[in-house]
Amino acid sequence: MLNARSIAGPLGGAVGVALVVGAFALMLGGARSAEPAVALPAPALGEAADSAAAEEKVVLAGGCFWGVQAVFQHVKGVKEVVSGYAGSDKETAAYEQVSSGRTGHAESVEVTFDPHVVSYGTILQIYFSVAHNPTEFNRQGPDSGSQYRSEIFAESDAQKRVAEAYIAQLAGAKAFSAPIVTRVEPLRGFYPAEAYHQNYATLNPENGYIASNDAPKVENLWKLFPDAFRQKPKLVAVAGGD
Repeated sequence: MLNARSIAGPLGGAVGVALVVGAFALMLGGARSAEPAVALPAPALGEAADSAAAEEKVVLAGGCFWGVQAVFQHVKGVKEVVSGYAGSDKETAAYEQVSSGRTGHAESVEVTFDPHVVSYGTILQIYFSVAHNPTEFNRQGPDSGSQYRSEIFAESDAQKRVAEAYIAQLAGAKAFSAPIVTRVEPLRGFYPAEAYHQNYATLNPENGYIASNDAPKVENLWKLFPDAFRQKPKLVAVAGGD
């Protein structure tokens, strides 16, 4: 399925870690065609803290994984954010197949975070407020297809319960002008995307799609969550280069 990224320029080719600083500068002063973020209340229902847990994971889908990855890479307490695919089988977890919109997969990110630094509730608050628009069905901004759907793939019953309660809380408060369409389902499996998709927004600030759709999300994170904002993104290590 044709989407905005397919005409934004050739994929791949990380331009070097030295561009991280340049990417951040663009994020705070570049194009702003993306939708504005929505200031939201924190979840009323929190996840029971496990004092022994050094890290927790959750898989989130909210449109193109480039921008969602970039947002969470700038969140304090996040240890790693990997772009990938979730929702279907390993055999079809490849970009060209997922882009057809017929595999059942959604472009997703696996967020690994320290719950002693940033709570699951805050992760959800950022996801709904900054990372994507939860009222768009099977699309996100300029991209359309079920692979761009809004979905939380919970890794535990507790995660699922908190996410469902938060959606109900936001709906009851009429936080958005349209209904929230985000699905919450148990995680079946997460499959990392190809190496060239990792850290894409940070390493390709010259890409017009990134400047228009993804950089403003990071700026919104900085504005709405200044205490949680980390200036230097936590990039994922990519084996074998780009």
